[in-house]
This record gives sequence, structure tokens and C-alpha cells, in this order.
Amino acid sequence: MKPTILANEQETIAFGKQLANGCLNYLSMHDSVIVIYLIGDLGAGKTTLSRGFLQQLGHTGAVKSPTYTLVEPYQFANFSVYHFDLYRLNDPEELEFMGIREYFSSRSICLIEWPEQAQGVLPKADIEIHLTYLALERTVCVKAKSDIGQAIINLL
Repeated sequence: MKPTILANEQETIAFGKQLANGCLNYLSMHDSVIVIYLIGDLGAGKTTLSRGFLQQLGHTGAVKSPTYTLVEPYQFANFSVYHFDLYRLNDPEELEFMGIREYFSSRSICLIEWPEQAQGVLPKADIEIHLTYLALERTVCVKAKSDIGQAIINLL
């Protein structure tokens, strides 16, 4: 998918909502886990995108970056979303101690900020989302990394 310009926070939230719709459509037809890597510098919009994603699914509370807890779970009627922020992860092995593999179960979506901090421990991404600065705007580039990811992108 070619890079898209996100002019402001509202457009980043709207993009997150669009992605959530694609994931919901996919989950309505499949019983699997969806792994999404969110890649970008500090302040690039990873948590803002996650906020839009979760709002679209029906979450009405605050969406904060789980920088200190590493993961924030969100339960919905037929599936779960796990929002990870691995920025402060010192050693990928810490994830094994917290039972990381349990989060990647069927009918779940895992949004993972800073996945590069856990190389070798995380499952491969279905979708990579790269957020970068472009002057006062941001660009987003979405890449399918699996058949699941391609199917979701095709639904967008």
C-alpha cells in the first residue's frame, strides 16, 4: 500500500478506525489471531492510531500507552484486543515470564508498539504499519506480511 498522509490527529484516529473495520470483517469469517506491528519514532502516532482502532470496536474509555505495564487488554463480545508497548522492555525474555504466548490465541488482535524490542520472541506480523513524520503531518505505510494481512488490507 502506498504511503498516505495523515494531516492531523483526527485523520490518524480515522485511519485506526478503518483498520479496525478491516480486522472485524476478517474475524467475522475466520477464527484466528491478527498481529499488527506499529513502527515509528516517539510521538509518531502509534497510540493515537490504536485509540481510533479501539474506539471503532466500541471501547469508550481512555486508551493510554501501556508503557509501564507492557500490555493493556480489551475484552469485546467475541474477541480480545491486546495493546502492547514494548518501548521500555529491557530484555525480550521478560515477555516469556509474563506468559506472552497466551495473548496470541485465536480470536484476538494484538497491536504491538516497538516490536523491534522483542525480536525473536514475538510471532511474525500479519500487518506492519510504519508511521513517520513529514513536516507537520505524518505518513502511514501499511505492509501485508502474511496472507492474513493481505486479506485484511484487501478489505479496507
